[in-house]
Amino acid sequence: MPKRIKLRPVTAAERAEITRLAKAYSEPLRRVKRARIIAAMLADPTLPSTEAGVRAGFSEATGAKWVVRFNEQGIAGLEDKPRSGRRRTHDEKVRSSLINLALQKPRTLGYPYALWTLERLQAAFGERHGIHLSDSTIWTWLDEEGLKWKRQQSWFHDAEKHDPEFAEKRGASFDVT
Repeated sequence: MPKRIKLRPVTAAERAEITRLAKAYSEPLRRVKRARIIAAMLADPTLPSTEAGVRAGFSEATGAKWVVRFNEQGIAGLEDKPRSGRRRTHDEKVRSSLINLALQKPRTLGYPYALWTLERLQAAFGERHGIHLSDSTIWTWLDEEGLKWKRQQSWFHDAEKHDPEFAEKRGASFDVT
């Protein structure tokens, strides 16, 4: 028979935080389910960790694992450990260079256009830094900085205001009825 894992004595602050986490809707689900294991064992001290894990929606072994981590690390033990993953392709210098470029007007940099498009920004960055950035990378970085693309205004909206002879130059329009 496996050794029964008991919950260590819990402080009042830890108890309050466990209760809050176990009932939370705005916390990550994994953390809430882990807190529910501890909360179940606090509510019923005779409850085995394996049964508390099953009630929270985990396997028996997983319930015991989270009780051990809570006993060793407290509330912080319920968090995810850092995981390995793909390293960043570009460092912060590249990112800040792109943001800096996007915040400048193209004409001030010697380009023949007044506004950036995604393609223009991508090409200009490649020319200046020798680095090709994908469309999605540029979109993501600009979005994270709070920069939004705005739709370019067309001259059709107030054509008469800009060219008093617009109607004559345009020619006859078709009347569809």
